[in-house]
Amino acid sequence: MWVWILWVVVGLVVLGLGLFLALVLVMRTKNPRGLAVIRRFNRRFTNRGTMRDAGEPGSSSAVIRHVGRTSGKSYATPIGVYPMDDNFLVYLPYGRDVDWLRNIRAAGSAELKVDGRTYLVTPELVGQAEALPYLSAADRRVVRMFRVADFLVLQPAPVVAGGGA
Repeated sequence: MWVWILWVVVGLVVLGLGLFLALVLVMRTKNPRGLAVIRRFNRRFTNRGTMRDAGEPGSSSAVIRHVGRTSGKSYATPIGVYPMDDNFLVYLPYGRDVDWLRNIRAAGSAELKVDGRTYLVTPELVGQAEALPYLSAADRRVVRMFRVADFLVLQPAPVVAGGGA
């Protein structure tokens, strides 16, 4: 009986390790098919759970609201943001070819909700050298492990006082 339980536990550990190694390999090589599978999984499962408190005070995730390039439909996507002076930094482990980024680049702006506050932001792609100093040591390890080369700075749009001419 105990031997059978041990084999099941060992099998589950090996399966989990195999899935983790596959994830790292796909993320490092940026294999389009593998990335599509991971993105679909995240959209269907991970993002739904993350959206429950994303953008709220104390949450580790923010929400970026954007409009589809061709559909015109409104979307909300949970993302991780890091303070970067007066801006927000996002690292892009899937690369630049993700729908939400293509949407906000086409529109030129998006709405970002972080810690309960909402900002109108404009996107700017930056390189590793500019972004890495703003990441924690743990996040820099993730960047190295997944070979992240693309970073996004979200700049809050200036507020116009008075609103009139």
